[in-house]
Amino acid sequence: MQALFNIVMRIISSLLGLLMIAMGSVWVLQGLNIAFRVGFMVGDKRWVAWGALLALVGVAQVVWSNTRQA
Repeated sequence: MQALFNIVMRIISSLLGLLMIAMGSVWVLQGLNIAFRVGFMVGDKRWVAWGALLALVGVAQVVWSNTRQA
């Protein structure tokens, strides 16, 4: 049962990290006024920094969840 729990949590953790990477990328693109040109984040450079930070945290989450010991 413990092995199954570890596999499920690893999958959920990886999906959470991928979601953070996707959200961070959207924030960066909006902050740079490249895509999704509707909303309050468009053209605001602060969202580029927040998006890059979130994407980096997402990458760290994916790496951690797939390299940790079971």
